[in-house]
Amino acid sequence: MSLSTLKNRRERGFFDGQFLIAMPGVSDSNFARTVIYVCAHSDAGAMGFIINRSQELSFTDVLMHLDMIKSDEAILMPPPSGDLSIQTGGPVESGRGFVLHSDDYLCDSSIPVSDDICMTATLDIIRAIAKGEGPKRATMLLGYAGWGAGQLEAEIASNGWLNCPANDALIFDPNLDDKYERALAGMGISAAMLSTEAGHA
Repeated sequence: MSLSTLKNRRERGFFDGQFLIAMPGVSDSNFARTVIYVCAHSDAGAMGFIINRSQELSFTDVLMHLDMIKSDEAILMPPPSGDLSIQTGGPVESGRGFVLHSDDYLCDSSIPVSDDICMTATLDIIRAIAKGEGPKRATMLLGYAGWGAGQLEAEIASNGWLNCPANDALIFDPNLDDKYERALAGMGISAAMLSTEAGHA
């Protein structure tokens, strides 16, 4: 699914607002041990963001790359914006930035994902966050994960993913190292049990 399809959708799909948790059998290094937040799902496909892969870039690096600030201005940034988490959202359009955020900030290009979460992919929100005027909760992701028509359903049917309702707190939690385990724990599953079960399949 493309970003334009997400913008033009009228109804939420079955997997919208859910987590996909990679099963041990997922061999693609882009998705091994990932937790993905699904933003859109329809007959045309699906798209979402990996929420547990770090980026070496900081938000300050992003602002300097976009020529929004100079290096000597970085120390003057409001603390919340300087600490904004930057993550790897997926292998599609990996040079493009997207911001998942709480719905207390909206601009013309903001797209509702759930009742409480929106996605904005324009510089407006970057400027607002840099000024300390952005949403209360936000994370920036570079790239996204996308599936063609029927592809995600086929991967789930072949035991590639577990799915469950998303936990908003987990989406914005900057502690990434054990997010995979915590997402599984939310389903009452431990990673060790999952690996053992996969070995006996």
